[in-house]
Amino acid sequence: MSEDKLKIAGKDFSSRLLVGTGKYKNEQVAVKAIEASGAEIVTVAIRRVAIDSKLREECILNYISPEKFTILPNTAGCFSASDAVRVARLGREMLSNSNLVKLEVLSDPHSLLPLMDETLEAAKELVSDGFEVMVYCTDEIDYALKLEDIGCCAVMPLAAPIGSGLGIVNPDAIQTIVKKLACPVLVDAGIGTASEVSLAMELGCDAVLLNTAIAGAKDPIMMAEAMRDATIAGRKAFLAGRIPKRNSGSPSSPTKGRINS
Repeated sequence: MSEDKLKIAGKDFSSRLLVGTGKYKNEQVAVKAIEASGAEIVTVAIRRVAIDSKLREECILNYISPEKFTILPNTAGCFSASDAVRVARLGREMLSNSNLVKLEVLSDPHSLLPLMDETLEAAKELVSDGFEVMVYCTDEIDYALKLEDIGCCAVMPLAAPIGSGLGIVNPDAIQTIVKKLACPVLVDAGIGTASEVSLAMELGCDAVLLNTAIAGAKDPIMMAEAMRDATIAGRKAFLAGRIPKRNSGSPSSPTKGRINS
């Protein structure tokens, strides 16, 4: 397992769990949960960060060091391609010219579903501008293939709507994307508990990104540990190869040489 690395934008990571930073009771709890998760990539919504660094007294960026974590700026809260591109460029300036970005273009503030035509437009512009784009999208294979063709470094289909906790609503669609794409596939959004993380990994996903399931738990730190362990267990199960499903039983004990009654 020590050789089984997640590769994003040419960089290797040991952890296959990515976490967000929003919705926590306070930044201190957020930091403890992030550390407990074992995540190496931490996503931060640029719209939540004050442009002037002097005004960031309670900003999560004051608590997570870029020397310890890869900070992944995201365009959460954008509803058009032009807005997402502008926010992504702002994030690059704020985070010392990092080209890595998580692209989100949402259809509306209620469903928080991806607006795919605008997402494609924004992805094209950002890739051409030198960004390494990790993109939040629907679980439709046609869109996933288009995003890979554009040059996105990771495609991130939703399990369910953001913050819903519904788990993987359409596992067959996720597995189809995993099988068809060569770039990393990460399940993003809708995860509610550890068993759903394991399922995502068992389907062959390269990683899982989540936030609410940890931040909204009764014990965020314990849940972060559970998510960490579930990611590892699910990945091991995928690599080990599950037994095929059968419609009838198959005895565990050998029948040869059995003593007959």
